[in-house]
Amino acid sequence: MHFVIMGCGRVGSTLARSLEQQGHSVAVIDRDEAAFRRLGSGFEGRRVVGIGFDRQTLVQAGIDEAYAFAAVSSGDNSNILAARVARETFDVEHVVARIYDPGRAEIYQRLGIPTVATVRWTSDQVLRRLLPQGAVPVHTDPSGRVVVAEVPVHLGWVGHRLSRIVTEAGTRVAYVTRLGESFLPADDTAYQEGDIVYVLTTTDRLEQVGSVLSAQPPADL
Repeated sequence: MHFVIMGCGRVGSTLARSLEQQGHSVAVIDRDEAAFRRLGSGFEGRRVVGIGFDRQTLVQAGIDEAYAFAAVSSGDNSNILAARVARETFDVEHVVARIYDPGRAEIYQRLGIPTVATVRWTSDQVLRRLLPQGAVPVHTDPSGRVVVAEVPVHLGWVGHRLSRIVTEAGTRVAYVTRLGESFLPADDTAYQEGDIVYVLTTTDRLEQVGSVLSAQPPADL
């Protein structure tokens, strides 16, 4: 798959190398040509000098064929603008934007752009948003039998009550993060696009739970 990354700082360059090592094609955009030195001599992807929210620059980077777009430059406004152009103009489904001001997270997420405040931002978290890899454990008990894991949920579940969703998967919701804030859902809490769902289950069932939640819900629900 093809990925476009805006910003060749520490996170952007690490993300680009990681994706290329996984066999994907990558284009990196930065207004400073010298920034591409962080990619190293072995990087074989595209290096595009320009402004990441400029349509011509994005086209040059292959946005028309992109599976995902990550805006990880040093500017909040540039990142969110570029992410919106990628999502709204070029219909890129998987888009993330880095922000430095946590207070803006709720505004951005209401626009449908997943964001993470920079203090919590790592290249691994970006990869998790761009390239869903199934359930990701965030805590395992000392015995190794019980786990809290972040599980991707199919958009087909939007509007369904979380209690019904986890019943189908045979698990429990540990907590939900919505618009940057975590909470314990009530029985009637519905799943919304952009929610990050953490489930509580046993390690031997984690893969099965992830498979159920990441798939289109049954037609009779």
